[in-house]
Amino acid sequence: MLRTLKRFSLLTVLAIGSATISGCDQERVRHSSDWWGGGHMGPGPMWHHGWQWQEMHGSQRQRAIRHWTYMNQGVPSAYQSARNPFQATESTVRSGAALYRQNCASCHGPRGLGNGMAARSLEPSPAILTYFVQSPMAADAYLLWAISEGGANFGTDMPAFKHALSRSEIWKIITYMRAGFPEPR
Repeated sequence: MLRTLKRFSLLTVLAIGSATISGCDQERVRHSSDWWGGGHMGPGPMWHHGWQWQEMHGSQRQRAIRHWTYMNQGVPSAYQSARNPFQATESTVRSGAALYRQNCASCHGPRGLGNGMAARSLEPSPAILTYFVQSPMAADAYLLWAISEGGANFGTDMPAFKHALSRSEIWKIITYMRAGFPEPR
């Protein structure tokens, strides 16, 4: 675990550092074959390309705004201490699956791959939840905030569910997603 955290911290530092390199230095780093210790095929030049704010296209920027807000400001106070009260029991996951299918699958897809029927008309495209819910950033408070408040404040079409679903229902959806989007039995 400590090794993983150190690796995550190093990658975070490198990502933040790359965003602060001046334009001339960026070009030098991009074209430097020895930046990663020799001309091997590694993250080198590809690591920097497309990661700076000015290089992102509009939908990448829109998607990144919520993440930037969370990393720099946290979630609103109404969600800060939120923790999922549900365990991944069969009945909770089944209930969460039904709620997910009714409220989320049309955009995020039946397996959380962002490929629902409605996703084709959305810009930015819906989040790929299958992978996101397993990431360190996808804390309980973050997921509850994102689902409850939707994406209007961040320029996305994600609807707010805080009036359509109870908190318990949202938690069941989160439990289902964290369980890996299992097929209903």
